[in-house]
Amino acid sequence: MKKIYRLTVVVFVLLTSCVDLDIPPANIIGDEDLLTTESGVEIYLSRMYSNMPFEDFKYMAQWGVEFNSWLGALGIEGTGEALNRDGISSAFTGERTPYWSQAMTLLRDANYLIETLPQYQSSFPEPIYNHYLGEAYFVRAMVFNAMARRFGGVPLVTKVLHYPAELSTLEVPRSSEEDTWNQVLADFDQAVELLSLTSPKKGYANKYVALAYKSDAMLYAGSVAKYNESVPGRLTGLGEKTGVRVIGFAENAWQAASKKYFREAYLAAREIIKHGNYSLYKKRWEANNPEAQYQNMVDMFSDLESLENIYVKEYSFPVHTHGFDAYSAPFVFKAPLASGTCPTLDFLELFEGFDRYPDGTVKVTTGNSNTQGEYLLYDTPLDFFKNAEPRLRAYVIFPGDRFKGTDIEIRAGVYTGPTPIQPLFNDYSYQAAETRYQHLNAYRANPKTLYLSPREGTSQEIVDYNGQQMTAAGANGPFYDNGEGNLTGLYIRKWLNSDPSFVAGEGRSDQHFVLMRYAEVLLNAAEAAVELALAGEGSPDESDLMQVATEAVNAIRERAGAALLTAPVTPTESGRNIVRKERRKELAFEHKSKWDIRRWRVQHYEGRNGFWGENKNRDAFSNNTRYRFRGLYPFFSTSTGKYFFDARFQWVSLKTFEYNIIDYYFAIPGGEVSKSPVIDQQPNR
Repeated sequence: MKKIYRLTVVVFVLLTSCVDLDIPPANIIGDEDLLTTESGVEIYLSRMYSNMPFEDFKYMAQWGVEFNSWLGALGIEGTGEALNRDGISSAFTGERTPYWSQAMTLLRDANYLIETLPQYQSSFPEPIYNHYLGEAYFVRAMVFNAMARRFGGVPLVTKVLHYPAELSTLEVPRSSEEDTWNQVLADFDQAVELLSLTSPKKGYANKYVALAYKSDAMLYAGSVAKYNESVPGRLTGLGEKTGVRVIGFAENAWQAASKKYFREAYLAAREIIKHGNYSLYKKRWEANNPEAQYQNMVDMFSDLESLENIYVKEYSFPVHTHGFDAYSAPFVFKAPLASGTCPTLDFLELFEGFDRYPDGTVKVTTGNSNTQGEYLLYDTPLDFFKNAEPRLRAYVIFPGDRFKGTDIEIRAGVYTGPTPIQPLFNDYSYQAAETRYQHLNAYRANPKTLYLSPREGTSQEIVDYNGQQMTAAGANGPFYDNGEGNLTGLYIRKWLNSDPSFVAGEGRSDQHFVLMRYAEVLLNAAEAAVELALAGEGSPDESDLMQVATEAVNAIRERAGAALLTAPVTPTESGRNIVRKERRKELAFEHKSKWDIRRWRVQHYEGRNGFWGENKNRDAFSNNTRYRFRGLYPFFSTSTGKYFFDARFQWVSLKTFEYNIIDYYFAIPGGEVSKSPVIDQQPNR
């Protein structure tokens, strides 16, 4: 990229140094300048890639494609992975900047290259020419894919619209959702056909990058075609202006469409798998060694040369940076904010290594629910997690674990009452979520037996313990009046810079973001295999569908330090959910889950049992269209010198999410609808 920028400057200097009055204006670069040399096309491609709708550290779901890393956080969009205190922590029902006008600009760039580059084909060796043309199709596929998953059917602008012109030639109506996904498929196929086997330069696409994104897009399309039918009343409708089915699929078309898309998703993923040049990252992995397995997965996200990386967004200090560490690191590393990504107990419960109540939730008392029995006691908070799946520890900072050479002290409060310690609340239901620890008699009574801290520093409540002073909320909180401290009892570890010498700050982080990796391809193949089998379809490449699914899941689970499946994945809803749950675990905090739960159509109340990729009591975290998530809060008991944990709804900056059926499709920007005679608003808005 630096070379491209320098080349851009040279081009401009050369052009503006001329004084011949017969040449074009100095600020205009013609096609003969850009499209006749590799360096010129690189400049053109750099413009396109700088505007691609990639979701990385600089993408915030509530803001949209704004390339803004301020308040950088991951998994806070109502997916249940994590929470934070800010207004950006809300269900993914729209974007502040709708991906529409930006998309049209990028489509024009791609279409212009597709139409114009053939005029200069003789300027390039055939493989280079084909690759450049493939890049244009790849960009166009990515744009249509990004639009389709937001809006359904969109205007399929596949040629340059020249101005001025007759209005009728400039107005492009929304196509049907099915035609839109078919266009995405066609463009990815063109890209796969034309692109080089390996990327000619860093940051470029290649055949296998296009195949991976094709697999991802077709999995989305197949899911929408199928699971729109599971939504009450069927999720489909016609535009008022054109009568086109702009969302959903016709009743006589959805089954064939879903099978086609799942087949394409499977074949694309299988081609990458059979290619053999990518593999799961296992540089430091050792069998039966949880510590090595944990460290292996920590390293995986910082190793730029990992063979698992299919497509990566690179950063470099000081020019091209982001602020993820500045916002999402633990409170003790505040720079300028902190605690932006606090994983939930609900997310933790997806993983192995914890004792459970009969309902499957994590056990914190001796009874059959967290309102029964007495609290289980631990010498240190980290003891609670001693059997946790190594993958979870690589993704989440536990209370008492070390990060950047520092013990991460997380404490909700100190309890000075007698033992055995009974549950602090008698009601942990959704309806009682707004009754918080500071409302308890144990805290409000005089003398009190529960100590909490409203804020850090001098506002900390102090407890004398064995001749020393102990702060109620420790170094990181939770502080009940300061949401910049810990919110849930957990911090994100995934993606954070763990170098003790690194000093976080806004615009100082430069770790890369893995946009597409081999584990996702394996999961795509597994899910598409189960969906095809569920639909009664045979294998499109003569492979054993269930064997492919089972081997993919087991490969990921082995690397994660999880127990292998004891039986093959079956072509059933249960088998499908095994794959979905594994996907929820493996791809967390990668901008994947918010799209998965949308395409599965499990975010509205009636379908929310499948929200976590498994059948789970929706009422445990939900109340009709609204829902909340829980934290796991450590308390210190002075009478025992031990820790206990309380499991309840997040209580600092309490977040309540809401999701309705109409939210599976974003509204078309009102200005686009009002100014156009052919652009339809969503039928349900």
